[in-house]
Amino acid sequence: MKFFLDTANIDEIKLAAATGLLDGVTTNPSLVAKEKRNFRAALKEICGIVNGPISAEVVSLDTKGMLKEAKDLAKIHENITIKLPMTWDGLKACRELYQEGVKTNLTLVFSPMQALLAAKAGATFVSPFVGRLDDVSTTGMDLIEQIVTIYENYGYSTEVLVASVRSPIHVLDAALIGAHVVTMPWGIFQQLVKHPLTDIGIDRFLKDWDKVKNLK
Repeated sequence: MKFFLDTANIDEIKLAAATGLLDGVTTNPSLVAKEKRNFRAALKEICGIVNGPISAEVVSLDTKGMLKEAKDLAKIHENITIKLPMTWDGLKACRELYQEGVKTNLTLVFSPMQALLAAKAGATFVSPFVGRLDDVSTTGMDLIEQIVTIYENYGYSTEVLVASVRSPIHVLDAALIGAHVVTMPWGIFQQLVKHPLTDIGIDRFLKDWDKVKNLK
């Protein structure tokens, strides 16, 4: 499974990248605005830190505008992946970009049929939002299982990128189902290594070591 960080915060990205476990980054205009950074400058800096897919989102709602933005963003770095909305115009833009060899990420996916259309359009990644489904009393991970099954049935190469992750349980469930990628906030990434019994064990070992370290 690939781990992406869902942020535009450079410090967080550097910390995650330093572990050697970070495979990519997903951004959007809201995340960049939160950092009060120029969009292109932030993307360029991120591409210099992480050697993997970096999702950059378009803001146009029509195919022509999406394609214009996409081609401009793709010039920033070879690892830029164009994030497109799950709409008819987004699907048309996805298809054209696929034919031109540009990597894409279809975002705001909430149904298995949307994911199927994204795969047929040639999307590199599809981003179902599990947390937002949970928010409306729907089990988000059920959608991940459905998408993975559909893609396996027909041999689609589109990767399932689990988004809107709210807890380590979402990461665990995605891994058990067989999703290809999980993108998560830095806080969730940090939680993956934590367990209270690990902390207790380390504390006990250190206390025991204090008892014997000076013995001759």
